[in-house]
Amino acid sequence: MRALMVAVLAMTASAALADEIDDAHRLAVSGRDSYWNCLADQYSSNRSQGMSGADFTALIASACPSERQNFRVMLVDFLSRQFPDVDAGAHMTTANNAIAAAQKDVVTAFIHHKAAAK
Repeated sequence: MRALMVAVLAMTASAALADEIDDAHRLAVSGRDSYWNCLADQYSSNRSQGMSGADFTALIASACPSERQNFRVMLVDFLSRQFPDVDAGAHMTTANNAIAAAQKDVVTAFIHHKAAAK
């Protein structure tokens, strides 16, 4: 009977941890989507239309600070739960790389669109 109780408690704890990881994943995806949507708004705004590639790059680097930070925090939280044995600095690096990749993708699209319009 005692072994059964231990097994039930272990399964319950495991299920609770899985739920926490799933919730953290959903929040990270939501943070990513909010950040991407904000970057997309910057891309399509009227003020960016006449910008040079360098000016647009600077704009994107500073755009959407609250969305960027929320995405960073949510992604680090998810990674910390998913991979608890990995150094927190590595999770921060992964989050920062994801942000840099999003910015690069938006800038690349802007530059390609600008070149095609010439």
